[in-house]
Amino acid sequence: MKEKKTSKWPEADAKSLLLEEAVTLPDIGLAIPVRAAKAKLSALLELVAAGQEVTITSDGQPKAVLSPVEPKRGRKVFAGMGDFLLKQPIHGGGSAEELIREDRDSRGW
Repeated sequence: MKEKKTSKWPEADAKSLLLEEAVTLPDIGLAIPVRAAKAKLSALLELVAAGQEVTITSDGQPKAVLSPVEPKRGRKVFAGMGDFLLKQPIHGGGSAEELIREDRDSRGW
C-alpha cells in the first residue's frame, strides 16, 4: 500500500509580508494598488486582522475597502408562538360566538 504524501504550506517569511507599494493618502488612509493587493493578499489580511483598514485603488481611484470583521451580535431567543398569540387582542375576549355577535352588532346587522 502506498503512503500518503502530505504537504504543508511553508511559513511566510518577513520579506513577503512587506507592503512596499502601500501609501497613505489624505482622507483615505492606507491605500494599495489592485495589482499589489493581489500579489500581497496574505500581508493585507494580516494588517486588516490587526485592525487596520486598507483601501484598494485602481488607476488612482479608490475601489474597495478591506476592514476588520466585527463580532456578530447575538440573536433574540425565540420564545414560541404561544406567548405571542396569547398577547393578541382577540384572545382577551370571550368565546368565538360572543366575538361574532359583538362584531355583527357593531356593524348593525
